[in-house]
Amino acid sequence: MIRPDLAALPAYVPGKRRPDALKLSSNEVATTPLPAAVEAMTQAAMQANRYPDMFAMDLKEALAEHLEVTPEQVAVGCGSSALCQQLVQITAGPGDEVIFAWRSFEAYPIFTQVVGATPVPVPLLDDGRHDLDRMAELITDRTKLIFLCNPNNPSGAVITDAEFHDFMARVPESVVVGLDEAYFEYNRAEDTVIGTEAVTRYPNVVALRTFSKAYGLAGVRVGYAFGSTELIGALDKVCIPFGVNAVAQAAAVASLASADELLERTEETVAQRDRVADALGARRSQANFIWLPGVDAQDVAERLAEQGVLVRAFPEGVRITVTTEKEADQLLAAWEKAGL
Repeated sequence: MIRPDLAALPAYVPGKRRPDALKLSSNEVATTPLPAAVEAMTQAAMQANRYPDMFAMDLKEALAEHLEVTPEQVAVGCGSSALCQQLVQITAGPGDEVIFAWRSFEAYPIFTQVVGATPVPVPLLDDGRHDLDRMAELITDRTKLIFLCNPNNPSGAVITDAEFHDFMARVPESVVVGLDEAYFEYNRAEDTVIGTEAVTRYPNVVALRTFSKAYGLAGVRVGYAFGSTELIGALDKVCIPFGVNAVAQAAAVASLASADELLERTEETVAQRDRVADALGARRSQANFIWLPGVDAQDVAERLAEQGVLVRAFPEGVRITVTTEKEADQLLAAWEKAGL
C-alpha cells in the first residue's frame, strides 16, 4: 500500500528537548514574541471558529511593502520549510535532480525524495562555505532545482554577492535556484547576496525567509517566499489550503510593523555569537548559532546534556544555538564543567 522508495526516506530529526535543560538545539530565540504580536495573536485566537484567509492577503500586502515587491510576488506557507517543499514540488519529479550543499538544511534531501527526485549533495568547503564551482559542474539536463542556504545551516557561512553572480552565470535559466535566507536577520556580512536584489536580477531565483527564527514565532509556523509572479503563482497552486492559520498571519503582520524592536533583539545575539565562537574555538557565524566541525559530536552533546545544556549533534559536528548573554553565560559554564 505504501511506496517502496519511502523505506529509504530519512526522517526529519528535531532538536532534543528536556524540561529541566537549556535548549540550544533548535535555533530558537530565548525571548517571547514581540508584544504587538502577542496582542495580535490573542485577538486572532478569539476568532478561531472561523477559517483564516486562505490567501493571507493582509500578510502578503505587508510583506510586499516590506520587500518592495508586488503582492503577486509573495507566497506564504507553514514555515519556510513548507515553501521549500513546495518549491521541489513545482520543479522536480522522478528522474529529476535537486542540488544542494551538504551539510546544509537537513530537509532538502527529504523534500527531494518525497517527490521521487534524486538528491545531489555537494560537500561544503573546509571553511564551511558552499562549493559553488562544484555545484555548477554537477548541473545536467536533469537538474531542476538548486538550494543555496545563506547563511548556511549549520556552518553559518555566507555566499558573497560576487560569488553568487558568478555562479548564476553558469546556471541555465530553466533551473530554479532557491535562496534560503532563514537566518537573514542575523546576517551582518557586508558583501553577502541579498534575496531582494537577487530575485530582481534573476527570474529563476526564489528567496525564502521565515518568522520562526529572529521574529520568535516558531510555534505558530509562518514563512514566506518571493520572486517572479510565474514561480510564486506555481507555489500557491501546490500549497495546502488554509495552511497558514489566522493566529500566525496576525502575528506576522504585527511583527513586521515592529522591525526596530526586532533589530535590538538580534543585536544581542550577534554580539554573543562572536563571544561564544571565540571562547569555544569555532569559526564566526552569520546566523544565531555556531558550528564546531570535526569533533566527536555525540560525546560533546552528551557531556553538555549532563550539565543541563542541549545542543545538536550531527555526524559532521556540533551546532549550538546562541541567544542571550544570560544563556551564553550558562553555556560557557557548562562547557567548562564538562571538561571540553
